[in-house]
Amino acid sequence: MRLKLAEWLAGDFSNRAQAQANPRDFAHIRVFFCPLPWSFFNDVGFYSEQMFDHDLWTPYRQGVHRLIDRGDHIYVENYALKDSIRFAGAAREPSILATITPQDIERRWHCAMVFTWEGDRFRGSVEGNRCLIEKNGKLTYLVSEVELTATTFTSWDRGMDVETNYQVWGSEHGALQFSKRESYPLPPEYVAYNC
Repeated sequence: MRLKLAEWLAGDFSNRAQAQANPRDFAHIRVFFCPLPWSFFNDVGFYSEQMFDHDLWTPYRQGVHRLIDRGDHIYVENYALKDSIRFAGAAREPSILATITPQDIERRWHCAMVFTWEGDRFRGSVEGNRCLIEKNGKLTYLVSEVELTATTFTSWDRGMDVETNYQVWGSEHGALQFSKRESYPLPPEYVAYNC
C-alpha cells in the first residue's frame, strides 16, 4: 500500500483547468512531490513545494515527509525546513534538492497526515486538531483533507480559530483540484524493499 501511495504522489501537479474555469476563486498553483534518496530517512521520504504558476522559484509552502506503513493506514510525518528559503527551487533543481540533509529539518508535531485506502484512491486527513498555526495574530488549528488517485491530487487546507472553530484562512470555495503533469521515478530501494 505504501509503495502505491509513493508512486502516485511522486510528480508535478497543476490545477490549471480549475483556475481557467474559475479564475476569480482559484489561482493557478503547482505542487511538486520529489522522492528523497532512501538514505535520507533510511525509509520512504519526499520533499514538497507549492507555489503560484507564475512564480515557480518562490514557493509559499515547503516540506519534508516520511511515509510510514502502519498496516491499515499510512502515517505521514511532516517536517519543516529550518531555513526554507535556502532550498527554494529544490523541486525543480536536483542540485538544490541534493543539499537538503536530515539536520535541516524539524518535526511538525501533531501535524501528521493519516492516509487510508478507499476502493480506488487514498484519502488523507491531518491527525486530531492540535496542528497549530498562527495567522494574522490568531491561533488556528489545521484541518486538511486530501484525496489521491493515480492521476489526480485534491487538497483542502483550512485554518480554524481555536476558540470559535470558525474558518480564519484557506479556500472558501472548496478544494484545490490538481492533475498530474509528470510522474517522477522512485529510488530503486523503494521498489526493491517493496515499501
